[in-house]
Amino acid sequence: MTDAPSSTPPAVAVIGAGPAGLMAAERLASAGLRVTVHERMPSVARKFLMAGRGGLNLTHSEAQAPFLNRYDAPARDRVADWLDAFSPADLIAWVEGLGQATFVGSSGRAFPKAMKASPLLRAWLARLEGLGVEIRTRSRWTGWKDGALSFDTPEGERLERPDAVVLALGGASWAKLGSDAAWVPELETAGVAVAPFRPANVGFDLAWSPLFRDRFAGQPIKGVALSHAGRTVRGEAMIAAYGIEGGAIYALSADLREAIARDGSATLMLDLRPDISRQALTQKLLRPRGKDSLSNWLRKAVHLDPLAVALLREAGPLPTEPGPLAARIKGVSLTLTGVQGLSRAISSAGGVTLDAVDEHLMLKARPGVFLAGEMLDWEAPTGGYLLQAAFASGVVAAQGAADWLKAR
Repeated sequence: MTDAPSSTPPAVAVIGAGPAGLMAAERLASAGLRVTVHERMPSVARKFLMAGRGGLNLTHSEAQAPFLNRYDAPARDRVADWLDAFSPADLIAWVEGLGQATFVGSSGRAFPKAMKASPLLRAWLARLEGLGVEIRTRSRWTGWKDGALSFDTPEGERLERPDAVVLALGGASWAKLGSDAAWVPELETAGVAVAPFRPANVGFDLAWSPLFRDRFAGQPIKGVALSHAGRTVRGEAMIAAYGIEGGAIYALSADLREAIARDGSATLMLDLRPDISRQALTQKLLRPRGKDSLSNWLRKAVHLDPLAVALLREAGPLPTEPGPLAARIKGVSLTLTGVQGLSRAISSAGGVTLDAVDEHLMLKARPGVFLAGEMLDWEAPTGGYLLQAAFASGVVAAQGAADWLKAR
């Protein structure tokens, strides 16, 4: 790093134009620093735009304690510091400051009223332009060379010597959108510890019967409770040809992934009627069946649709007595045998270990280089938690870089 002339504001290179990188760029430029954003792809925030296709889940409205419990335990205290710097309320205020109204759905998740990411991104890029941020696409960081940052660009190699750097290069999921983890060898060579990447927020393999798979693949399981190792999550899941996926699965994915790695399989319990007790369910199943088919009887007696009935059968022959049948409805046992790979994961676990950075997210092995976003080793389920922490880490890294430059 070199000292900028006193008459010129220090220059900061932000490498990676996802939510964390762009947030860092905005904060740095607002502090009066000269900011250049480098993005290897032809356009910015591709994964952010992909996340908004089904409705951009910005954050969640739940209280602080349960909110923090969504993050993996080893990183939770560090993430808590990030959220102190940029809370869910701060994120909502920031979005609305860009002219994008927001709302909180019945699930507690917060969205922009437009639902999509593109209007928010357009407003954000206009703000960055107004702050003087320069964005260079097709500018791929290839490491350090002779003390300078080296970039592969359409015009050839380009060397730059900014006064500080924020790396927001993403993890290892959705490589086609720009997060390919190609940066790992460069940081490891610099003495930075990097934990192996693992798929997070991902589906799991399950050996459905051919008949079930052919009929129900692509259909959602709604209003259920999923349990593993003493932890229960309410929500929805999706039947896939390979197994099972969806929001409720993603909330348990870290524990399920580790159980499969350790034991070769994991047991997932599915409560098809979580709002009614086993005893009350047994009473309903005492109703005479008459001439109804089993599916019709279960639909009328306990409101199970054909998919739910088929799931009961996937767990083995159906009990005939009301008590055991109620127990099956309250606890369908599914055996997960594998994890889908990084190419199918929404996010990744692993990355630069949090011990490798200080409380300001500066690399201990490389002063003046700050990290943000998914390239750090933390994970969280979907539902607004991922995006919230990515934005917040960008705020922390930017503040760290600004303070470090001021101290110099």
